[in-house]
This record gives sequence, structure tokens and C-alpha cells, in this order.
Amino acid sequence: MLIRISILALLLTALPTTHLPAGVIYLEQRQAMVQHDIKGRGIKDKQVLAAMQKIPRHLLVEQRYRQNAYADHPLPIGEGQTISQPYVVALMTEALKLRPSDRVLEIGTGSGYQAAILAEIVKEVWTIEIRQGLARQAADRLKELGYAKVKVKYADGYFGWEEQAPFDAIIITASANHIPPPLIRQLKEGGRMILPLGSTVFYQTLTLVTKRKGGELDVQQLDPVAFVPMTGEAQKRR
Repeated sequence: MLIRISILALLLTALPTTHLPAGVIYLEQRQAMVQHDIKGRGIKDKQVLAAMQKIPRHLLVEQRYRQNAYADHPLPIGEGQTISQPYVVALMTEALKLRPSDRVLEIGTGSGYQAAILAEIVKEVWTIEIRQGLARQAADRLKELGYAKVKVKYADGYFGWEEQAPFDAIIITASANHIPPPLIRQLKEGGRMILPLGSTVFYQTLTLVTKRKGGELDVQQLDPVAFVPMTGEAQKRR
């Protein structure tokens, strides 16, 4: 078996990249992305690295963008939205210090990529998307990839998912100029929330919020980021 695998590896190495099966090319690109753009930039959480290694990002973007699926930058997904930069996805996920038993809420489903990463790490994931077309598309893609346990809801994420609260962790993948009060209420004591916080459209600060006993918030500023803004109620309150 080892000899056969070695021979196959030599044959694949000898083939021009253009002659390799698409699946092999995407796998190599994904491995390179994790090694250089994720692990190489300081992400250490093994469960985050394993999830990034497994999720086929190219299947969560349009066909015309698939050749760039493993480049470390956002890509358009329609309706003025983007799939987030892989490094930022890894950074936000690692900052939450997730445990397998955690119940996690995502605000801003988008392509479904972040939800899939979360589903590899925790048992229960709920995600809300304010754009009906994106919500439907993400739900279909997640189901096709085997993540039917991810619950997708078409709604305004500003108000959270009260009937499923409280949550151990909340991740917001669109920017806001304040922390939505309904989401604070739906976070467990000891729970963590991460979001891009700021009033400037193209510049925010990645912010980690921990809810202490009695509801006190511990706010920690992390890295500068650039996310599309939250719409709906969050936009009205800007």
C-alpha cells in the first residue's frame, strides 16, 4: 500500500498542474492556505486549523471565483456581500476559545463558510442571514456538504434568536457601531462574543466581548479589520 501511494504521489508530482484533477488542485491550494496564511500567521488552535483544512471553500463561492477560493482575501457572493478572508475567519473563531459542547450563534450567514467551520468544532450552530436569497443558498450548500445540523434562519440578526438562547458564543460577521443589546442578553454569563466594531465603513476593530457574572462586559480590542456593515435595525441605529 505504501509503495502504491508513493508511486501515485510521484506520478502526480510529475504531471503539469493543468493536468491534475480539480479536486487535487483545490486540496493542494487549501493545504497551502492553511500552512502559510493561517498557521503561518500565528493561528495555533488545532481544532480551528483542522476545520480550515477540511472545509472546501471553493464549493461555497460562485464557479467564476473558484480559482481564487484559497487566496487569503474576501470574494463576492452576491447582493453586495462577501465571503470573509480565511485568516480573519480563523482569527475570530480561535478568539472565541470554543468547546465541543458550546452552542454558537452566528449573525450574517453569507456563504455559509463560517458556519461550516463552527460546525466542525461545536455541537450546535444557529446562523441568521438578513438576505433571503443568501440564506436559502447557504442552507442548501451546507446541507449538500453534510452540515444539515446547522440551523439557518432568514431574519434580522440584530435581534438574535431568542427562542434558542442563551448561547455560549456569538460571532457577528458584519460591522456595527455598537454591540446589539438583544445579543448581549442572549449571551450566557461567561459567554464570548466577537464582532467588527466601528462607525467607519472600511475600518473597524475586531472586538472580543466576555459577559461576566452579573452581566458586566469585558471588552478587548484585537485587530483592525474591514467588514461590510450590518443592515436592518443596526443600520437604522447608526
